[in-house]
Amino acid sequence: MSDASYRDAIFSTPLDRVASFSFDERVVACFPDMIRRSVPGYGQILGMLGVIAARHLRHGAHVYDLGCSLGAVGLALAGRLPPDAFSLTGVDLSPAMVERARATFAEESPAHDIEVIEGDIRHLDYRPSGMIVLNFTLQFLAPQDRDAVIEKLYAALEPGGVLVLSEKIVDADEQANAWLVERYHDFKRANGYSDMEISQKRTALENVLVPDTLDAHHARLAQAGFPRSQTWFQYLNFASLIAFKD
Repeated sequence: MSDASYRDAIFSTPLDRVASFSFDERVVACFPDMIRRSVPGYGQILGMLGVIAARHLRHGAHVYDLGCSLGAVGLALAGRLPPDAFSLTGVDLSPAMVERARATFAEESPAHDIEVIEGDIRHLDYRPSGMIVLNFTLQFLAPQDRDAVIEKLYAALEPGGVLVLSEKIVDADEQANAWLVERYHDFKRANGYSDMEISQKRTALENVLVPDTLDAHHARLAQAGFPRSQTWFQYLNFASLIAFKD
């Protein structure tokens, strides 16, 4: 949709006070550009989600996309799998995101059974599902809420189901983490962001996006009951994990 392709310029002017980041109408309007220029490997992760679904998803199974934003996961699966292969529920807390995602699916994937609901993933009653995707979503929850969410998702997954968890991460080694963060800022500069934009965005995300280490993610998955998880993708300080339920 053409009005979803505005360039991200939210932090391009000096702000006396940088408000906490939120997924409001301004972010929705430029979200595709923001993600493309801010999340290393996002397109590659999306492309592989369809491949992972084709390999692991039982025909006709249900999928959750939690923190679905504009529906990119649903579009990725719909582009790879026929309409009878799966049903999908996208969930997002932002009314603006939900409204845009519904319009996008109606326009681009009308034959697929995809719904988008407004809701808090911490409090949903989950239906049995074959695949659950958390694409850069858990990081926005309060750290003390994360264990319980993963436990609920483990319980909702059918035997043989998979959970895909993509997150911004932090390295426990201070020197290694500093190098990753510096290269990530270089990545953003190479994509046209100014130092001011990088600095103000970082301030806006403080205490809003709180990353974990990869070890912490794998430990949380194991604690929830997953017998096996692995990191299948990493690009700088962004990674995606997959966890398997027997």
